[in-house]
Amino acid sequence: MLAVFDKTVAKCPEALQSPNSGSNSAMKDGFLAKHFGSVHPGSVTVNLGSAGVIAYSLDKQNPLLPRLFAVVDDIFCLFQGHIDNVAVLKQQYGLNKTANEVIIVIEAYRTLRDRGPYPADQVVRDIQGKFAFILYDSSSKTTFIAADTDGSVPFFWGADSEDNLVLSDDVQIVQQTCGKSFAPFPKGCFFTTSGGLRSFEHPLNELKPVPRVDSSGQICGATFKVDAETKKEGGMPRVGSAYDWSSNY
Repeated sequence: MLAVFDKTVAKCPEALQSPNSGSNSAMKDGFLAKHFGSVHPGSVTVNLGSAGVIAYSLDKQNPLLPRLFAVVDDIFCLFQGHIDNVAVLKQQYGLNKTANEVIIVIEAYRTLRDRGPYPADQVVRDIQGKFAFILYDSSSKTTFIAADTDGSVPFFWGADSEDNLVLSDDVQIVQQTCGKSFAPFPKGCFFTTSGGLRSFEHPLNELKPVPRVDSSGQICGATFKVDAETKKEGGMPRVGSAYDWSSNY
């Protein structure tokens, strides 16, 4: 799977950017989407206009970690992996028996956006299984991205030459585009347009960047670890029926 988001839609963390970043612009002339299509036959590409592009392919997928794609009410979602507590989440979100993992993620996001009954970290924490997902809401130009606590699904992100955010399960796609400005997506974390990167395991703690050094001794894009010593200011906000969750995430 692949997603490229313009920096106005998803601001790349500064620590992920390296002085030795790639020279390629992922979005110029559809460069990365075309390259992805050449590497993964039969891929499907969705142009999001100035916001970016997403693409996916069923080529060479792990049968234990399948890829899914869905669009509901202008919400686009790529999902890879599986959810263990599907039945519980279907009941929680009032979904029918035919709903699969990607539909569950879309409905969880839509519930957050429209009603905000829970903090965003709790919603992601309630998803049990092996997964990574990329969601884009075209109505609000909002991203919602997450990976499970064990990093079970190969999932990488980086910054291209124009600081646009690149995400994929194909490390070579990200590395070729972003040069040294890439890293594995942090385990147990989620990223949103308005709130940046946060841990859903430890939502009260700050995340600190840890520089990565490759085999040649060059600094690459940082990984992010929970800082056990630093708490977020203000604690967790209270949530009501009219609460706008995106203002805090």
